[in-house]
Amino acid sequence: MGSSSKPVREGSGRLESSVGYELKKVQHDLRLNMDGVLRELSVTTPQYAALSVLAEEPGLSNATLARRSFVTPQTMNQILVRLEASGLVERHAHPEHGRVLQAYLTEEGERLRRKCVERVDVIEALMVSGLSNEERSDLLGLLRRCSAALRREGSG
Repeated sequence: MGSSSKPVREGSGRLESSVGYELKKVQHDLRLNMDGVLRELSVTTPQYAALSVLAEEPGLSNATLARRSFVTPQTMNQILVRLEASGLVERHAHPEHGRVLQAYLTEEGERLRRKCVERVDVIEALMVSGLSNEERSDLLGLLRRCSAALRREGSG
């Protein structure tokens, strides 16, 4: 064939030793599984993220909620419009900054969030089912350290 490129041998690639690639694979598999169980409740994974963040931090602005949910402010605005139209979220003007809208879960939103959590917890338990409690704790700590290192480096 006359090609000067070498054939790729199994086990010779950089991806097999890439922590980032493995993290992305896990994230992808987790997202697919979450999408599946949440779809049964007519909830998207980004909507679930927003509901979860609002349950822990009621009254967040669109921009802050977007950052905490890992989406753009524009995407979060679309999510909030849909959640508000469905009666799952209410938004009120900030008392001091009238143009800023603060989002809150409604009772119906909290009920739906709890149903979502039950399903997502099953997926997460499956994901870590091959790990001991100590390994789960270690993994969580290591992931937090990795994230902190990137945030420190990225802010400098």
